[in-house]
Amino acid sequence: MRVEIDHRTRPAAEPQTVRTGAERHPEKANRPDNPIQRKPDWIRVKAPTHPIYKETRDLMRENRLVTVCEEAACPNIGECWSQRHATMMIMGDTCTRACAFCNVATGIPRALDADEPRRVADAVAKLGLRHVVITSVDRDDLADGGARHFAQTILAIRAATPTTTIEVLTPDFLRKDGAMEVVVDARPDVFNHNLETVPALYPSIRPGARYYHSLRLLDRVKQRDHTVFTKSGIMVGLGETRIEVLQVMDDLRSADVDFLTIGQYLQPSVKHAAVDRFVPPDEFDSYAITARGKGFLLVSATPLTRSSYHADRDFAALAEARRSGARA
Repeated sequence: MRVEIDHRTRPAAEPQTVRTGAERHPEKANRPDNPIQRKPDWIRVKAPTHPIYKETRDLMRENRLVTVCEEAACPNIGECWSQRHATMMIMGDTCTRACAFCNVATGIPRALDADEPRRVADAVAKLGLRHVVITSVDRDDLADGGARHFAQTILAIRAATPTTTIEVLTPDFLRKDGAMEVVVDARPDVFNHNLETVPALYPSIRPGARYYHSLRLLDRVKQRDHTVFTKSGIMVGLGETRIEVLQVMDDLRSADVDFLTIGQYLQPSVKHAAVDRFVPPDEFDSYAITARGKGFLLVSATPLTRSSYHADRDFAALAEARRSGARA
């Protein structure tokens, strides 16, 4: 049996309930419905049945942790959690932005939990992760956008499991002077910030962000510490053209970004942006070939590619590509 995965759980400290679409996205309640199209066979996934999947889920609950795997309804959750790979989402489960593509709940977030970095580090140690991805909701309500909380989490993981490599997937820190520097100075191994889509679609898809600010953020990370790998990703199937995607590639290379991910946009609910089309696998292959030719150290372009999908394997490939001077 093939099913569409949409498993969301609350941390153990909260009631084990799943918020409805209206509760998760009150700002979208009055938008017209966009019917959800049937997905093609190449992006359907099997329901998780592996016993390690449950072990991973239970560990997240025991440590009262939120994961983007659940909150964003990632289609790869069954595969990743069955391999004890989970992407931690710090600073709560409520975002201050209201992007048209995103399934993470929006609203007024709770205060930061000072014990969260320790609990994240404890979970990383218990899972035995060689590589971990730490992301977060946008926290425009905080003076530093949550940068110090990112840094504290990095330091806690370093103390608990010194050999684990750390990848951060950060917000854009828009109008948060000095925030990026705080995170970079904590020395993550990979700094990821997704552009998400092409510039022309920002007003409708990512209205709270600014394309060139995000691009400049990635450029400044590399200037701050050239040893940090930088990474960014976009979704396709939102109405972008191939020429626009190729321009994004050029923009990212001008910022010396090392790793590009491209995946298919999947519509979380009828209130989210509609899928313009399902991009066939051969087009993803073509994008990957073109991106490699433009000089990225690593490219992942498939319908099911997500920012943290196979992140541990990809980090090893990144490090090897840098050592050998090759492009992967």
